[in-house]
Amino acid sequence: MTVPTLMQNHQRKTYVTQLHKVYNELSQALLQYQTDKNAVNLKEAGLTSQAAINDFITNYFKIVQSCEKTDPCFASAYKHIAGQAGEFTKTNSYVLSSGASIRPRYYPEGNILLSFVVDINGQKGPNIIGRDLTVMYIYSNGMIDDYLSDNMPPLTEEIRETLFAQSCNSSSSTEVYGCFGKILNDNWEMTY
Repeated sequence: MTVPTLMQNHQRKTYVTQLHKVYNELSQALLQYQTDKNAVNLKEAGLTSQAAINDFITNYFKIVQSCEKTDPCFASAYKHIAGQAGEFTKTNSYVLSSGASIRPRYYPEGNILLSFVVDINGQKGPNIIGRDLTVMYIYSNGMIDDYLSDNMPPLTEEIRETLFAQSCNSSSSTEVYGCFGKILNDNWEMTY
């Protein structure tokens, strides 16, 4: 009875460890990009279009495969942890040398610059939003957090918990945000 629980906990730790690696790589790349451009924020540095974001990815990450709006970098379908189908906008995707797939999308809403879809193990299963697939949002000030267009991060714990309940952990939602904020709230643990 405890073996399945132990295996599930181990798998969740593995997902979070891989996600944290991608998060760190993204954080370092954003900081280096802003420094290289001698800019005070990412908009001033030039991350103002999908083309600029694609150039940023190809110049600041170790890419082993590129996919143009197709699914070879990602699985063909994803589900939420509650079971319903999940979808996200298809843009150019990349497989990093770590094996993680990323799909950055220019997302000029409020203070958000881009969404950053991460599947830590590419096409391999379980292909569940909130498990091996997570979405991070990059704000103009360079911070990485969950989705909230009207605020500048860091988001409060209460906002992250609300996003988790309304999106990631809701059986009626088809949104893909809310999971990353919960992981941040729980100090890089997947407690759900």
